[in-house]
Amino acid sequence: MDRFIITGGNRLFGDVSISGAKNAAVAIIPAAILADGVCRIENVPNINDVTIIARILRQMGAEVKSVNHSTLEIDPRPIVSPVASYEQVHQMRASYYLMGALLGRFSRAVVAMPGGCDFGVRPIDQHLKGFAALGASYNLEGGIVDVKADQLTGNNIYLDVVSVGATVNIMLAAVKARGLTVIENAAKEPHIVDLANFLNSMGADVRGAGTDVIKIRGVSHLEGTTYSIIPDQIEAGTYMVAAAAAGGDVTVHNVIPKHLESITAKLEEMGVTVEEYDEAVRIVRDGPLNKCNIKTMPHPGFPTDMQPQFTVLLSIANGTSIVNESVWDYRYRYVDELRRLGAQVSVDGKIAVIEGVKELVGAPVRATDLRAGAAMIIAGLVARGTTQIDEVEHIERGYENIVEKFQAIGADIRRTFVYENSNSKAI
Repeated sequence: MDRFIITGGNRLFGDVSISGAKNAAVAIIPAAILADGVCRIENVPNINDVTIIARILRQMGAEVKSVNHSTLEIDPRPIVSPVASYEQVHQMRASYYLMGALLGRFSRAVVAMPGGCDFGVRPIDQHLKGFAALGASYNLEGGIVDVKADQLTGNNIYLDVVSVGATVNIMLAAVKARGLTVIENAAKEPHIVDLANFLNSMGADVRGAGTDVIKIRGVSHLEGTTYSIIPDQIEAGTYMVAAAAAGGDVTVHNVIPKHLESITAKLEEMGVTVEEYDEAVRIVRDGPLNKCNIKTMPHPGFPTDMQPQFTVLLSIANGTSIVNESVWDYRYRYVDELRRLGAQVSVDGKIAVIEGVKELVGAPVRATDLRAGAAMIIAGLVARGTTQIDEVEHIERGYENIVEKFQAIGADIRRTFVYENSNSKAI
């Protein structure tokens, strides 16, 4: 078991480069199942979720080759079964994208319910509603979803709630369906656009991605392709907030500044200087942090995946701030850990009230989920003394080389391996 040890107080200076987007990768890699040839996918983040989804495809029969640390070649043609292994699927939320991809290719998918971070119920009713509209029937039994159709046929589908997962799954199922599919109230996140661009590079006809109406005209054949994944906006936002919290001057490279607008706006409101370049943003913070209020929303609103990191930042800002988590239930489970460091945060349902304190103080904490774990790192960077973070496997589901990247900009962070007898060894 790995553990992070952080000694706080260092200001951050230098450059950090952002990896490919986790949320795009875990949709695009399953989408390769739909191709009738080899897909070469570049700028793939080297993270645990990618390792898991690649392993699932291999177990299903696909030939998956690592060309280098950020490039995969996937030949899905050897896959002959629409059944995905329960042992691997239950480890990650995005495994449910296998449903849409397998349904699109085989007109059937047998996939376990997803796992991943635990911060509330993850209903797939909108996914199933979309599949049914395309002509599929489904059965849920023992945690397994079995979806099948004689022939997928395009249809108009209105999502009752804006759902990234349902939008992706319906896109995957519809690209080879007969006729036109229209998804209304679709999610607009950058990785939805990236998936559409990937599918179109294979010969699909997907239009309107990035708006709330996506139109998909089915095609009979999708070719192999070469495609590069967009940069990860949440990884970029995490380093931006870390630089703002610790103070200093950090330039974050390999980003699309437009994808970061909601994050940039809140940092500037708090008194942080953000300079935008073509493919980089520079974060400078010398003075005090101002309070602000945040409400998470679907894109282009403030992303829920940045809420824990900003809560840490607000905990050391002047005054009282309010955070409204409108996307996920139970996403404040990390707050008990943050309180161990001296933060003053009270939670009532989806509302958190944060009273800024002069300093945080290091203590043992754990990463309750992926983004909460990133928040604990930021808290450790600003806390007086030493912070110990356990259960860091959650963090490494979505951040590539996070220890090394923080070390490169001046953070005092190291990884230790914890043996069963509780002794630990620095690595």
